[in-house]
Amino acid sequence: MLLTIDDPKHLKADWPFYWISQINSAYADVLERRIRHIGIDIPRWRAMMSLYEDQYLSVSEIAAFSAQKLNTTTKVIQRMIKDELVKTRVRPTDGRVTEVCLTEKGDRLRTLALAEARSVYDLTFAGIDPERVRALNQLMSEMHAALQKL
Repeated sequence: MLLTIDDPKHLKADWPFYWISQINSAYADVLERRIRHIGIDIPRWRAMMSLYEDQYLSVSEIAAFSAQKLNTTTKVIQRMIKDELVKTRVRPTDGRVTEVCLTEKGDRLRTLALAEARSVYDLTFAGIDPERVRALNQLMSEMHAALQKL
């Protein structure tokens, strides 16, 4: 076992979830500063990244993809409708489901935000061997699968 719970001075350095939360927070801070000027915040960014123009997803599918709570995603989508970034329709195969799609305006903003996210990615991983990045992604995927089973 990597972690010794009874030695608190090493807990932070040896606790992967500490680093995951620190990285997520740092990434969100940097990205939000870079996309704020185009009128996008992190919740909108997450929703937009699950959508492409002409691709419809339900609000619950967007919530799952963007790792946000359903009620948060619903509020985000409502704001995005008001700002004409997305449009909705009833799912053709199930009238109980509302689907969401980016508008042309939303797709343009998504493209601008994605360019900023790619820049953050490139700067973050510039000095890291791509094989290590692939290994990191594989490890995180395995961790996610293990957590999903709990």
